[in-house]
Amino acid sequence: MQTDIEHIREIEGVSQQGHGARDPVVVASWLRCLDKHGLDPAARAQAYILPDAALRQHRQRSEDLIRIARSGIDDLYKLVAGQNYVLLLSDSAGVTVEYLGEEAQKHDLRQSGLYLGAEWSEARAGTCALGACIETGEPLIIHQSDHFDVTHGGLSCTAAPIYDTAGRLAAVLDISLLSSPVARASQFLALNLVRQTARRIEMANIMAESRNDWVLRLAGSPDFLDVDPQAALRLDAGGRVIGMTNGAARLMARALGQDWRQGAGLIGRHVSEVFNLDLDTLEGLTRQRAARDRLIETRDGYRLFAHAIEPRRASTPQVARARAIPSELREFAGDDPAMRSLVERAAALAPGRMPLLIEGDSGTGKTSLARAVHAVGRRGPFVTVACDSLAEDEAAVLFGRGDPRGHVPGLIDAAEGGTLVLENIEELPPRIQARLLPLIGEHSFRPVGALRERVATARIIATSHGLAGSGLRADLIHRLSGARLVLPPLAKRQDIVALASRVFARAFGVPVAFDAPAAAALANHDWSGNLHQLAALAQMLVATCGSQPGSGITLGLAQLSPHLSTGDAVRSDSPAILHHLLTEHGWNVSAVAREMGVDRTTVHRQIRRYGLSRAAPSAASRGNVFRPRG
Repeated sequence: MQTDIEHIREIEGVSQQGHGARDPVVVASWLRCLDKHGLDPAARAQAYILPDAALRQHRQRSEDLIRIARSGIDDLYKLVAGQNYVLLLSDSAGVTVEYLGEEAQKHDLRQSGLYLGAEWSEARAGTCALGACIETGEPLIIHQSDHFDVTHGGLSCTAAPIYDTAGRLAAVLDISLLSSPVARASQFLALNLVRQTARRIEMANIMAESRNDWVLRLAGSPDFLDVDPQAALRLDAGGRVIGMTNGAARLMARALGQDWRQGAGLIGRHVSEVFNLDLDTLEGLTRQRAARDRLIETRDGYRLFAHAIEPRRASTPQVARARAIPSELREFAGDDPAMRSLVERAAALAPGRMPLLIEGDSGTGKTSLARAVHAVGRRGPFVTVACDSLAEDEAAVLFGRGDPRGHVPGLIDAAEGGTLVLENIEELPPRIQARLLPLIGEHSFRPVGALRERVATARIIATSHGLAGSGLRADLIHRLSGARLVLPPLAKRQDIVALASRVFARAFGVPVAFDAPAAAALANHDWSGNLHQLAALAQMLVATCGSQPGSGITLGLAQLSPHLSTGDAVRSDSPAILHHLLTEHGWNVSAVAREMGVDRTTVHRQIRRYGLSRAAPSAASRGNVFRPRG
């Protein structure tokens, strides 16, 4: 058994010579600990367990992964039960978010750091299986004195990486022993077990994401193709790769002559660039043919058996999707067709991490929509940044500050695990725009004065009055424009009268209706201040008209006209007026025609002209009102 002094001298020798007698993975990690992380082999570091609040944030961010991985983790732990193994699942930052271990060893495991909430990044703990796996992206063993810190010299740890379908490291699965047999080779079985379990977790993840896309599963043996494939690709309707397991990424990279670690360069490649097949031949690789007959070849000559799984065909009608809109977003839709379409798109985008751009004039409700998207799709904090309040030299407010003594958090850190809203992003100073590019494109950022980048887990939502001609960097515009929602001005909304009724009812405290001239005045006003202006008008009328006891009130043109510029004659064919009348009369076209003084065919023609449709009652029509912001 190596003494502590001998261990420290060995590391010092590796530092001086640049190589050593140990496994090259261990030597490389020792050198990183010395040169990159500035660690001292003579310093003893106690295990670091995150505070409960910080651990909750890490677990919330990894919730989907933990759910998918749980079955595989439980099965792995059953295989090693009774042998004193501890099983850890860490996130990409090296924080343990799931843990299985013997209850009798709980105290010792916590002391050693083999416990829930422990941080095993290489920068924190030195050479260890979790940290080295994060740095290299490869399965590995760190056995006893392989560890950099002498306090970990009794541990034997084996880890394998887990990648998401975009090719990014998402987590690490580790199996460890407090005290282990002397021989390092004793852990080779553990290495194979964690490698296989990580592969199966990746497979479960890609299958969960691929319900509406082609999946191409691959194996070297036809006997295990359908039950335990080695790799899988997710393909869109055009045959382009939109997701992959790590095994598939390595196959693709080898065939294309690329680095498998650069997952972004593999996503979007056509399947025919990697394999000797095209989209038309995928149907021939389904289970309709025997597994032995489904042999394909990569462009570099590697032969595999393939199983193509067809996308599930959507059978749910459009109206059912509309009913499934979450309540937080439903109140935005009203009965305006354009707003209903926008809300359906927002509901589809809400669960993802893709940066989102919300455009619209001042007062259209951009920040309120961002808050609703956050409420549907994310947990954690909701942080807003007024970009016009940041000066060129105030990047640290947003990105934080780093120095040798530690990290001073900024607003990006404050939004960890939640949503960061950049209000009026076009007002951001140019130098800060440049620092923002990695955050938008790669979910990473570098604090002011820091040498290393930090991973960002917050979803980024930017709001803008309009990026065209704004002076915002073109590359930043391109990265933001992938998922874009545009809120219409209030004057262009067909549900203006119904929306005004709800806003006024909130201000007066009783239901509010409008007579025909007042409704026409509302529909014909320009509403340059949008929802802010509408809410201010409601408050002004409350102040001038006083409280209105009773079951409801009807406001006329006399109350509104001093505050509205209605222009000349009211347009009887206004889409907002027609929509209001149809709603008031329960879509009785004959009654609407009588009130307008036209025949029924004219009303039907205007309904088709404006694309009006009778919507199912929404949360908004039942009285919910959102507070406009942005």
